[in-house]
Amino acid sequence: MITPLLSARLTRTAATLLFATCASSLLQAQAPAPSPEQQAMLKEMEELNKQPDPVGTGRFPAMKEAVASLPEHVVYRPKDLAALGSMKLGVVVWGNGGCSDDAASSRFHLLELASHGYLVIANGRISSGPGAAPRAQQPAPAPGQLPASRTKAAQLTEAIDWALQENQRSGSPYFGRIDVNQVAVSGYSCGGVQALAVAGDPRIKTLVLQNTGIFNDGPPAGAMSSEMNLSKDALKKIHTPTIYILGGDTDIAYKNGMDDYQRIDQVPVAVANLLGVGHGGSYNKPNGGLAAQTAVHWLDWTLRGDKDAAKYFLGKDCGLCKDSKWSFASKSLK
Repeated sequence: MITPLLSARLTRTAATLLFATCASSLLQAQAPAPSPEQQAMLKEMEELNKQPDPVGTGRFPAMKEAVASLPEHVVYRPKDLAALGSMKLGVVVWGNGGCSDDAASSRFHLLELASHGYLVIANGRISSGPGAAPRAQQPAPAPGQLPASRTKAAQLTEAIDWALQENQRSGSPYFGRIDVNQVAVSGYSCGGVQALAVAGDPRIKTLVLQNTGIFNDGPPAGAMSSEMNLSKDALKKIHTPTIYILGGDTDIAYKNGMDDYQRIDQVPVAVANLLGVGHGGSYNKPNGGLAAQTAVHWLDWTLRGDKDAAKYFLGKDCGLCKDSKWSFASKSLK
């Protein structure tokens, strides 16, 4: 997400999907050969790409697909929409780590959300894992920089537009299946900043911001700065319940995200730190790991009013409050 990602102090534990997504470009800029750490990351990436898409742990086994009418996005949804019965789909639009255009880079996490009855739409195309299309080699970034952003915050708004139009289009598989009052925006790292950039959209009902935060001192020059050039004033546009899911104090977004949390006072807000995982979170864990579970609980509570899901966040004895894997704080939740 930020320049310190390239620091020599970056450990494998704190390695991000952002690095994984653009590892090949980074290695082009390294000479003469990748380090042992980089080789290990590439091997891990190769193994992840071989893993099949999970179907998630929710009631509705999930799938991902490219849709011709939305070519610069990938859709994650329940495989059998008829199995929803009278239940309506919520909508979650997603910005990728690194603002990359690999809409499959967080596929385990996104399939988990979809399996709980959400239509999840990620920026970009399928560029890793099952179904990945051949990808043209990207120019290597300048030494010490990350590749430029390949998506725009506006694509999140486009995804909402498309979903709500499909809900009204006769003949669409989503015709009448979407609850227009259940719209969330989410994203990882640079993608989380993209989510913050569109947070003022009145159709949005909640924000789930993961391993992210607006730079306390402004973004660094160079790669991705155009997508991350938000000031803290952008936080004033938030009008919905909001949660930050961070990776503890080893997360390079920790200080920025915690500062955001302290500044937000106009809406209910929470911050959940999954301890010890750093900036990489739990995206590569089976079904997106603990962070995906927490995201699902937040969505179920804030969008659907699920009282059991609320127990993870409310009161001094809340589920996250008692779980030693998490550090949790909130303001004005009720």
